[in-house]
Amino acid sequence: MTATTAGVPAAAGAPASQDAPRAVATTTWKAVIGLGVVLALYALLLLLSPHEGSARFLLSTSTDLFVLSTIVVPAMATAWVCGGVGLVVLVLAAVRTRAGRPVPVWAVAVFAAALLVGFLAWAAAGSPRDLSVVGLLSGSVALCVPIVYGALGGVIGERSGVVNIAIEGQLLAGAFTAAIVGSITDSPWAGLVAAVLASALVALVLGMFTITYKVNQVIVGVVLNVLVIGLTSFFYSEVLVPNAETLNTTTRFERLPIPFLERIPIVGPVLFNQTIVVYLMFVAVAVVWFALFRTRWGLRVRAVGEHPKAADTVGIDVVRTRYRAVLIGGAMAGMGGAFYTVVSINQFGREMTAGAGFIALAAVIFGKWDPLRAALAGLLFGFATNLQNVLSVVGSPVPSQFMLMLPYVVTLLAVAGLVGRSRAPAAAGDAYSKE
Repeated sequence: MTATTAGVPAAAGAPASQDAPRAVATTTWKAVIGLGVVLALYALLLLLSPHEGSARFLLSTSTDLFVLSTIVVPAMATAWVCGGVGLVVLVLAAVRTRAGRPVPVWAVAVFAAALLVGFLAWAAAGSPRDLSVVGLLSGSVALCVPIVYGALGGVIGERSGVVNIAIEGQLLAGAFTAAIVGSITDSPWAGLVAAVLASALVALVLGMFTITYKVNQVIVGVVLNVLVIGLTSFFYSEVLVPNAETLNTTTRFERLPIPFLERIPIVGPVLFNQTIVVYLMFVAVAVVWFALFRTRWGLRVRAVGEHPKAADTVGIDVVRTRYRAVLIGGAMAGMGGAFYTVVSINQFGREMTAGAGFIALAAVIFGKWDPLRAALAGLLFGFATNLQNVLSVVGSPVPSQFMLMLPYVVTLLAVAGLVGRSRAPAAAGDAYSKE
């Protein structure tokens, strides 16, 4: 009988020995440690700062097909029960890891959902106002739109091997151009198209320096961000402010409610009562995913991003493929920039993107360079931003800065590998020279 190591037969005639090399385990305790730390911090919060009273969750609006009753729960009891669910998931994760099996995604999702519900119950305890679930979710969708568009642009660019640090500048250029063109033409559609072109122009400059002249991609991205911020701030002060009525007053897109669907409780107002830019975001996520993973173009983009020399060997034009990806990604980010001035508000403000491009870049990393996951990561960031707004309305004592930092902490955990391996495309950031 031949000796085996981790199920792999030893060479014929080789003696079984304890000194034989062992297979490296493919599972680690990082996920269990990450969940354990989060659960410990959650329990510490409940112990050190208990909130007495009940929490009220409003589930319906006055226009729904039928009204759902407001849920009233004992705050601390609910929070501890949710913590117990998290503990069960933690034990399950530990058992599976000990057996050499990975922690399932659904278990992490249940863990996150349970602790989120418990945290909301704790935060809203004793408040005379109801915590609107519809307002929380619909606001999260609205706030995530620029981030998702920027993340999609970042995914496309980095999949081709170009790190797009300039997402912030592309968003800002799109918002600025949409404000001017939308104001002059009195058409939000014209502003949207102009934003796409302006952001693509910034992407073209990024591609020219990084692809053609092979300048360090991070440096070019940072310089472009500073350049766009400086230019838009200058023209805002010198041109838009003195001519606000003619150059900085746009017509915004109206909401387009989908009949019947928009009256479904909870889901309807969140998904089916939005503007065309939000609907296009849903379509864009699906289209980008399909294009990257189900088309010849996507295969070429991913090949160029992983091994450009091998792609060049089989006849793929690396330079052209990267230029196309960068321009498409820039155009995608431009739609996110237009959201600020033709959907959210009707005028441009100095540095109004407020770092959304860098948040989008974090969503790209947290989403592991996958369009669907990056979009969900963008939604997480939007949710965290809106959550601090909702909690302030109900009078929660939670500092807003604490809520805003949570997505970044989660991103750091993701990069560190505590919630799964995160690996960028192999050639991302590397200039390619044809030999």
